[in-house]
Amino acid sequence: YVAFRVNQNAASLTKTGAQAPALADTPAETEELVNAIANGKLFAVIWTTTPWTLPANLGISLNETFDYVALQAGGNYYVVAERLAESFAQACKLEVDGRIRLNRGALKALDGQDVFRHPFAERDTRLMFGEHVTADAGTGLVHTAPGHGYEDFVIGTRYGLPILTPVDDGGVFTAEAGEWAGRRVFEANDAIVEKLRSVGALLEAEKLSHSYPHCWRCKNPLIFRATEQWFLRIDHGMLRDRAIGEIDKVRWVPSWSRDRIRNMVATRPDWCLSRQRAWGVPIPALRCIKCRKVLLDDTVLNRAQAVFVEQGSDAWYHRPVADFAAGLRCGCGSNAFTKEEDVLDVWFDSGCSHEAVLGVRKLSWPADAYCEGVDQTRGWFQVSLITATAALGAAPYKAVVTHGLALDELGRKMSKSLGNFEYASEVVDRIGADVFRLVFASIDYSSDMNVGPNLFTAVAEAYRKIRNTCRYILGNLNDFEPARDAVEPSAMREFDRFMMARLERLKHEVQRAYENYDFQAAYQAISNFVVIDLSSLFIDVSRDRLYCDGPASFERRSAQTALYIVLDNLIRMLAPLIPFTAEEVYSHMPGRTAESVHLLAMHPPDERWSDSALEEKWSLLLEVRSEALKLLETMRKAGTIGAGLDATVQLGLLDGANSLGTVLSEYREDLKDLLIVSDVELLSGQDAAALKATTNGYEDFQSDGFFAHASAQLPLIVTGRHASGRKCLRCWKYFDDGSESELDARCRQVVEALGR
Repeated sequence: YVAFRVNQNAASLTKTGAQAPALADTPAETEELVNAIANGKLFAVIWTTTPWTLPANLGISLNETFDYVALQAGGNYYVVAERLAESFAQACKLEVDGRIRLNRGALKALDGQDVFRHPFAERDTRLMFGEHVTADAGTGLVHTAPGHGYEDFVIGTRYGLPILTPVDDGGVFTAEAGEWAGRRVFEANDAIVEKLRSVGALLEAEKLSHSYPHCWRCKNPLIFRATEQWFLRIDHGMLRDRAIGEIDKVRWVPSWSRDRIRNMVATRPDWCLSRQRAWGVPIPALRCIKCRKVLLDDTVLNRAQAVFVEQGSDAWYHRPVADFAAGLRCGCGSNAFTKEEDVLDVWFDSGCSHEAVLGVRKLSWPADAYCEGVDQTRGWFQVSLITATAALGAAPYKAVVTHGLALDELGRKMSKSLGNFEYASEVVDRIGADVFRLVFASIDYSSDMNVGPNLFTAVAEAYRKIRNTCRYILGNLNDFEPARDAVEPSAMREFDRFMMARLERLKHEVQRAYENYDFQAAYQAISNFVVIDLSSLFIDVSRDRLYCDGPASFERRSAQTALYIVLDNLIRMLAPLIPFTAEEVYSHMPGRTAESVHLLAMHPPDERWSDSALEEKWSLLLEVRSEALKLLETMRKAGTIGAGLDATVQLGLLDGANSLGTVLSEYREDLKDLLIVSDVELLSGQDAAALKATTNGYEDFQSDGFFAHASAQLPLIVTGRHASGRKCLRCWKYFDDGSESELDARCRQVVEALGR
C-alpha cells in the first residue's frame, strides 16, 4: 500500500475560505481537508503487486461510480474507496479516528489535473477516471503506468500522458528510471519497497500468492512494456465497415457463427502486425540512422519481394542493407539506414493463405469454403477476411464451416495431464482412416463432440455394414457388363424400379445435406438406405433371382442392373466420407468411366426413376411384408420352421381392405419373393372373417402347427404353416409338381440350360 501525497501547490486545492473547493459534504469537513492538503497530510493510497512499475507511474485512476472517503489516522488523511475502507484500515493496521466522505462532483472537477506527487520521483501524478478500476481488492485507486500495461496505456493515451517505459529489451531499468538504472526489474522490487519505506510513502508491505502471467514456454514471469509496433488500422478506408459488409455476403455454417464473427469485427481494435521474435517473416522496413525515422515504401517492398521470391525471407537477415536501400534518401537528407528486425504476426501469414493457395496457383478465387474449429472465428477466419477485404476488396471465401472441439466421452477437454486422449494417428492405425472420418461425419460437428472408444466401436460396425454390402454387390456383378447386360429402365422388374425410386429419394436427400455441409444427415441417410432398403430388403428379396435364375435371364439381369446403378450412385455419395473405401470399391466396378471415383461427380436427378404411385403401392406391400415377418418369427421361435422358405403363408383380407385387396391381387406373383416363403395364398374376405372368428379375435394365435397373426395396422390376417411337398435342393423352396426330381421346375430348367 503506497501513499501519494496530494499536491500542496495545486491551486485548485489550496484555496481557503469562501473560495475553498467543496471537497466534502459540509464546509467544516472541506476546511479540514484543505488544511490537511496545506500541511501535506492528505494522501491518495494505491495498492500494487508490481512495485517495479512505480518508477514509471504517471497517474492515479479512480472510478467515477465509487464513493471515496478520507480516513483520518495518526494525523494523516488517506483517500480510499468507501467500500474498501474497512479492509484497507485492517490491512494497514490503522487506528481510524474519523472519516470524511468526499464530494463526487469535486473529485470529478479535478479530472485530468496533476493532483498528486510521485513518492520518490520529482514529478506530479495525474488524477484520472477509468472503467477498469474495480473494488475487488486494494483501495479503489489504481496506480497507472502507461508504459507497463494495456489498460494503463489506454487511459494514459486518453489523458495525453507520455508513454514512459524505463525498461529495456533485457528487462533492465534504463537511465529514465533514475537510481534504479542498470538493475533487473524483479531484482529491484525489494529495493523499491525499501525506498518507499524510507520516504514515508509505504503504509504496508506483505508477501502474497496471486495469479500472474508467465511465459508458456520457459515459465518465467512476464514484463509488460509499451513498445513501438506496426499496426493495421482497422478503420482506415472504412475497412471495418467493408469487412462487415462482406460477412453478410458469406454463407455461415452453422448460421449463428455469422453473428459471432460480425460482433468480433465490429468491436475489434487495430491489428498489431509486428512481433519481436527470432524467427518469422520480416517486415522489410528501414530506419534512418540520423533521424531514426522508419521508411517503408513501395521501393523497399518491391526490392524485398524480388529477393524473397528467389532466396526466401531469410535473405533479409543475411543480405546487406545496401541491397534494399541503394539510391534511397531520407527526408532529413541522410542515405544511411539500418534494417528493422520486427517480424510479422504469424496470423498475418495464415491470413494471406488465400492468396498463396489460390492466387499464386491461379485457382478459382475466392475459395468455396473455409473449414476450421470454432476458435478460428477470432483467428484464421477473421484475419483472412481482413487481408482479403483490404487488398482485394472481397471476402476470400464463399462459405465458412465452423466445427466444435473434440472432448472425451465424459465431456472433458482432452489433455495429457488427465490422460484422456489418444493421438489421431494412433486411432487411425487401429481403426482405419475411413472409420475415423466417419466418426466425425456421424455426429453434429457444429458443437463440441464427445468422442472415444464407444463411439469408435459403434461407427466401425456401421462402416463394416457399408463395406460388406458393397462387397456383396461387387460379387454379384462379377459377370455383368453394363453396356452389354443392362436392362432398360422401363423394362426392369417393378420391384427393381421401386428400389430405383428409393435411390432417387436418397440422392436428393444426400445432395441437399452436402450442399448444407450437413455431413451427419448425409451419413445417416446413406447408412439407413444401406442397412434397411438395400441389405435388409432389396438384397434379401433379390437373392433368389441372383443365385437361382439363369445367369443371363431377364430376372437376374434386371436385379443386377439395379445393383449396378445403386452401387454407382452409392460410392459417389460415400466418396467424401470414406474416400479410401470408395476408391477401392470403384477400382472393382464394371464399366468404369474415370481413373478415380474422386474424378466423378454425384449423379444428377434422374426423373426416369421418380414414381410416387409406384412407391405408394410398394410401400403398402412392405407393410404387408412387415406383418408377415412377425408371423414367421413366431413360427421360427416355436421351432415349426427354420427359415422363411419352410413356410406357406395365407393372407386374408378383412372388412375395409378394398385398396389393399386390389394391390395384393395385382402383385400376386411377387408375394412369394417379397415374403421369401415357398407359397402365398390369398383368402377371400369370407374365409378371412371366419378364420379370425376361429382364432377368437386374438392378435396372435397358434395351435398344432397352425399360426395366425391379425394386424393392428392393416385390415389383414396372416396365417402360416409348414410348407408341404419336397424341398428343392437348389433354391430351398418347397414344391409338389408330381415329378420325382429333387429340383423344382424353375431350377430344372436352369440346370438343363447350363448343360448339367
